[in-house]
This record gives sequence, C-alpha cells and structure tokens, in this order.
Amino acid sequence: MGRATDDIEDLLRRHAPQVLGALVRRYGHFDPAEDSVQEALIAAAEQWPGDGIPDNPRGWLIRVASRRLSDRLRSDEARRRREETAAALTPADAFVTPPPGEGPAGRDPSGLGRAPSEDDTLTLLFLCCHPALSPAGQIALTLRAVGGLTTAEIARAHLVPEATMAQRISRAKRAVRGTQFRQPDARDRDQRLAAVLQVLYLIFNEGYTATAGPDLHRTDLAREAIRLTRAVRRLLPREGRVTGLLALMVLTEARTPARTGPDGELIPLDEQDRALWDRTAVAEGTALAEEALAHGPAGDYQLQAAIAALHDEAERAEDTDWPQILALYDLLVRRSPDPAAALGRAVAVAMVHGPRAGLAEVDALAKAAGASRQRNYRLDAVRGHLLERAGEPDTARTAYRAAADATLSEPEARYLRRRADQLDRPDG
Repeated sequence: MGRATDDIEDLLRRHAPQVLGALVRRYGHFDPAEDSVQEALIAAAEQWPGDGIPDNPRGWLIRVASRRLSDRLRSDEARRRREETAAALTPADAFVTPPPGEGPAGRDPSGLGRAPSEDDTLTLLFLCCHPALSPAGQIALTLRAVGGLTTAEIARAHLVPEATMAQRISRAKRAVRGTQFRQPDARDRDQRLAAVLQVLYLIFNEGYTATAGPDLHRTDLAREAIRLTRAVRRLLPREGRVTGLLALMVLTEARTPARTGPDGELIPLDEQDRALWDRTAVAEGTALAEEALAHGPAGDYQLQAAIAALHDEAERAEDTDWPQILALYDLLVRRSPDPAAALGRAVAVAMVHGPRAGLAEVDALAKAAGASRQRNYRLDAVRGHLLERAGEPDTARTAYRAAADATLSEPEARYLRRRADQLDRPDG
C-alpha cells in the first residue's frame, strides 16, 4: 500500500502544474484555479488508492478541478457572466470519455479547448517568469505554482518568515493578474525562455550551495530545479540552452556525495573523494553536454556544462584539463559579464599560468567590483587560496577571514576560518 501511495503522490506532483496551467489558460483566474486544483489533488489522494488510478489521470484531475472552479465562479456574481460565457463555449460532450484513438493526441477529454499536455507546464512557467515580476517573485511563484512546494517550504528554503513569503507570492500573483495566459509568440519567446532558464538556474544554485544558514546543500531545491528542467526539455528537446542547463545541473549534482564530510564540513572540489561521485549521473550529464553543443552555437549554459564535464571526467584533480577549461572560460566571459564566470576564469588562469597570474586577474575583478559596490565574498576566498599557493600566508589568512566574515553560509564560514587557522600554525 505504501508503494502504491508513493506512486500516486508522484503522479499527482507531475500532473499538478499541467492541470493548473490548463485551468488558468481556459478560465484566467490564478488564485481560484490554484485552490480548485488543490481540491482535485486532495480528492484524488483520497479516492485513487481505493478505486484505482483512472485511465486518464490528467483528464480526471482537470475535470474535477474544472467543476470545483465553476462552483467558485458561479458563487461570485461579478464573475458570473464570464463563467457562463466560458460554459457556453464548452462542447456538451466535453467530459465524455473519448473513443479509441482520440485520447490526448485527438479530442480534448477535458473540455478545455485542446488536449491537455505538458505544454501547459511550459506555459505556466512562462507566466511565472513574467518580466513584470522581480527575480525573487519569479522564483517564489515558480516554486509554488509549478514546483508544487507549499508557502512554508519555500519560506524555509529562503530562510524568511512564512508570512513574508506569502506576501511575496501574493504580490507576484497580483502582478500577473489579467495577463493573457499563453505561450509567448516567436517575437518574445527567446527572451521569456531565457527568463525561465535563469529562474531554474537560480533555484538550482540556491539548492546546491545555500547562500545562508546551517546547511551547505538543500536537496529539495536542487532536485526540484532538475525535475522542472527535465520537464522543459521534454517540451523543447532540440533547444540547446535547455539541454545545456540540464547537463550543467546533472553534472554538478553528481558531486554532492563528496562535498561534505562526516560532520557536514565543506570539502572543496580538488580535495573530494571522486570515487563517491555519482558516475551514472556523470555519464548522463556528459552525454547531455555533448548533445547540447551539437544543437547550434554554444551559449552560456552549454559552455558551463562543457566545463563541468571536464571536471567530472578527470579521475584525479591533477588530471583536470585546465588548458581546455581556460579556453572555454575565455569563450564564456566574452559572451557574458557574469562575475561568477569571470572568477572561474581567474582560477583557471592560476591553474594554467600559476597563482601570480591568477591573483592579477582576481585583483582586477576586485577593483571593478569595489567600484560598482558589488564585491562578493568569493573574491576574497579565491584570493586567499591563491595567496596561500603563492607562499604568502599572512595575506592569505587575512583574505580567508574577510571571506568568512562576509558569507552567510555557516559551512562555508567554518571552512574559511579553518583554512585561516591552519596558516597560524608553524607547519601550516
């Protein structure tokens, strides 16, 4: 029974954004549609374990959620006319089980205008990543509506009070209220897809290395980002940016088992036990990276995935192909002004040309960041590492401690202070 319940929960989680997308696309009411979908999911969780999973679970959920939503709209006199218009446009046999051959690929058993499919997941992602929203609002709404996380779960992941996150999500919903719910046309599709991928990238990064708090890794966020990116790739299998982002996530997440020690302490990449890496994930990610590069000109995600693949393919840290990584970073920084890419290139310069050359790059980045007031603690962390390699323990210690004081991540702060303390010892 437990396994069957787990299977039903996985099925409901997979279909929830598609059902919500179908309802909002058809009726245009985000909040009541979300409430109706939640009621349909609860009804399914109660009925399916005893009655069995329907032949068309997505159609069942859309049918039940549509009826619940119709009840809501019917009780609101101000929206009554819109609800009646929508009902008049629905065929009388909309909820009749389709004959053979007219399932999702033929007639629409939900009565929502076309066969419901994962296209609604992508449409919902486009809505959640609407340019009217702030990045924080995009992330929160995506995790709530598409990821299915509760407000409390999202609040815990971002270390803010639940009430604060609830307000953020409410503001995001108000901002997109009245927006035509459709996939963008060819004119703005690329821009909107870029926003979707950026949000998924940010969610993954926050999961892989939490910016604050006691934990280095938030598994739920990282896995949710991968799950959603897989869903986008199923819809856009030949879009190199999507495949590249998925490759980057899979290759990065493959190292998770070796990133922390027994007490949760951070273990840097060059000190990790690579036998602990998930080699199945490495193989999948490498294949995805190769596929992504084959789908047209290399973009940011494809290049980052190729860099990650070179790291993961090296059996030992000293086997890493740093010249090739530097060449890829050169391409990446020419394409994008991303500070993280520039810092990664500085590390690659140090590995190819020596720590002094890397320090010159880091100092230039620090100067630019200082001028723009966007200095990141990672600059001091990398600077400390390169100074240590260059044989300057005193200045390295100062850099490590500055980085430790600036980060909000407790595991990173402990690691940086430990490196500084080791330099205090005569044999450090």
